[in-house]
Amino acid sequence: MSNRLGVCRDEQGWRIVILVCGEALIDLFVRASGGSDMSTHAVAGGSPFNVAVGLARLGVRTAFLGGISRDHFGAFLVDRLAREGVDGRFLVRTDRPSTISIVATADDGQPNYAFHGDSAADRSLQLAHLPGTLPDDIQALTFGSYSMAVEPVGTTFAALAQRERGRRVISVDPNVRPAVVGDMQGWAVAAERFYRTATMIKASDEDVRVAWGGRLSIADAAAYWLECGAHLVVVTEGAKGATAFSAAGSVSVPGRSAIVRDTVGAGDTFHAALLAQLARTGRLHPGAIAMLDLSEIRELLAYGTAAAAVTVSRDGADLPAAADIDWSTQPCLTE
Repeated sequence: MSNRLGVCRDEQGWRIVILVCGEALIDLFVRASGGSDMSTHAVAGGSPFNVAVGLARLGVRTAFLGGISRDHFGAFLVDRLAREGVDGRFLVRTDRPSTISIVATADDGQPNYAFHGDSAADRSLQLAHLPGTLPDDIQALTFGSYSMAVEPVGTTFAALAQRERGRRVISVDPNVRPAVVGDMQGWAVAAERFYRTATMIKASDEDVRVAWGGRLSIADAAAYWLECGAHLVVVTEGAKGATAFSAAGSVSVPGRSAIVRDTVGAGDTFHAALLAQLARTGRLHPGAIAMLDLSEIRELLAYGTAAAAVTVSRDGADLPAAADIDWSTQPCLTE
């Protein structure tokens, strides 16, 4: 049966939990208003944080694993996760400060960026913070962005991904942030730990360009990720749409028409939508993903692009609920 958001449920409700692993941070928008005054606006952010919120809005039971400060900003982040319906049982609270990404906008509208994250809460997760075992109802884990590469959290999450590899779906979004991770050669080594555990990799064309300095095409990057062991690789190209690669071949879908306000959160929306669609259709298992045919993969891509089109039509990372997405061509296959 379906709930009011159009998300498929069985008679007992959702038994699927996706554990989103990564950073939650504060985007602080600062604007000079003349003289000595500045106006500020704090927004909850971080790519994994957005994915968790997106999944919850799409009706999937979702939990978040990450280090969050006990400071005022950390309390803001925890409250936001709770209000969105994200399970907080795996949160690790710490006295370390919250990471703050500052976006300063001058009167001419030009932004300048500064990132304050050294020794912050989201980087501080250690092996001892990991749950000894995960509940059986967790069917998938996601990893992404700079928390794959900075330490000690990168090594901690890599150990978790390796431990759960093959037992649950591992979904990875590199979401490359050179300004945060610094040494790109070191980032590549760190990221490969996750690629070799992944069931599914979702990336953008920009991720491919930055990761390999323009040396690899999208198809070449996808071939590398498939050789690492992924069953499904999806690369988004903004308004152009998305292309997926698997053992069955490759398939592309065009982007959805939308009036674009900004693209913040579009990639996170796409990632969340892929996972939600797999959950909704009973395919959120490593073996099931490996067996997807091209028509089924095309359906996944169509849903992801439809979801992302909603987000880009809104200000900021305001991810859609299932009812917001035009998915009339996406039948509920479990009914």
